[in-house]
Amino acid sequence: MEDINNRKFVGRLIYSVLTEHRSVREAILLFPDSQDKNIECAYHALVHFEADEDLRYKDYEYREEQNDYLEFIAQTLSEGKSLPRNIIADYEEYYKGIAHPWINGTKGFIKEFLRFINI
Repeated sequence: MEDINNRKFVGRLIYSVLTEHRSVREAILLFPDSQDKNIECAYHALVHFEADEDLRYKDYEYREEQNDYLEFIAQTLSEGKSLPRNIIADYEEYYKGIAHPWINGTKGFIKEFLRFINI
């Protein structure tokens, strides 16, 4: 039941980004700590969305495609459903979990940074 509630919450977070009521950074900071692959996938899709800001600005078709993709993720999660396996697989190979604010100062930052770049 917790996974379903978290999925619905994450779906609302993504909608809030798409409607420009919240920045990607704000949404990411609100992501629940979860082992649910659907939530991890949504997290990384949102990070990817933010990383492509320059490309999105230059290429209208790419922006529309990416918006539709995120909207599909948001709609599916808002209904408490699982994302299609192929979408989860697109992110699963490259990322491990959700990044969280580091603990223990500089040492925690370095540990989180190395995990983020997959070392």
